[in-house]
Amino acid sequence: MSTVRDWLSLVRFSHSVFALPFALCGAWLAANGPPQLATLALIVVCAVSARTAAMAFNRFADRGIDAQNPRTRARELPAGRVGVVAVVVLVVVSSAVFVAAAFALNTLAGRLSLPVLAVLLGYSLVKRVSQLAHVVLGIALALAPLGAWIAVRGSFDGGLAPILWLALAVVTWVAGFDLIYACQDAEFDAQSGLHSIPGKRGVAFSLRLARALHAATVASLALVGASAHLGLAWWIAVGVAAILLVWEHSLVSPTDLSRVNAAFFTVNGWVGIGLFAGLAIDRAASVA
Repeated sequence: MSTVRDWLSLVRFSHSVFALPFALCGAWLAANGPPQLATLALIVVCAVSARTAAMAFNRFADRGIDAQNPRTRARELPAGRVGVVAVVVLVVVSSAVFVAAAFALNTLAGRLSLPVLAVLLGYSLVKRVSQLAHVVLGIALALAPLGAWIAVRGSFDGGLAPILWLALAVVTWVAGFDLIYACQDAEFDAQSGLHSIPGKRGVAFSLRLARALHAATVASLALVGASAHLGLAWWIAVGVAAILLVWEHSLVSPTDLSRVNAAFFTVNGWVGIGLFAGLAIDRAASVA
């Protein structure tokens, strides 16, 4: 029988630290500080439900591939610890919660929720047809700060430069760390005809590209600070994020991927949390 632990593992609930801090950054930028409590609560509901729907659909769509891959065949669906029908129900319910919460925020957020959901679910199919899956995943997570901006503002009015630079930072950051993570499956992807960059171009090329993407991440974060006129706390957070990304790349090499999980989860989890903390402290100081 399925356990709570199986379900949390299925949707990688702990990985919410990737998208949620950036959704909160988008909300803080839009409101120039903390948004109203009701709005904040709905943003959190949207972020968690959307990510749950996307992750559950990913596991559903990839269950056959996961069963063939030695690294993933012990996952909940291939191992039979969670049923297929139950996962489909989770996707439907989570999607419905996301759409309902988006409409509760404002009309524009509600109208955009369906195309956003299409991107979030569609990512799971891209690897079958294109090497751009890593970028599409980045776009999917970048919708979190953009959506939070719309949740607070209810329109596209106002200076959009900070939120657009933040979205670009998320795209390049996620694409970079997803490339590192995908290096574990380079051989399997190549043999299975999947279109990942590590499978097509090799691990060494993928790690170089990930470094370039993360350099673009730091540059974009700097432009967030410049365009939003953020203060010292933000710049310290960007500096710490840069150090963490350098450390992330020091953990892996073309000949040693044994520390990929530390590079993927531990380091990147702190990147998002640190940036949100820097922004929140900065906005609090500016109000005081």
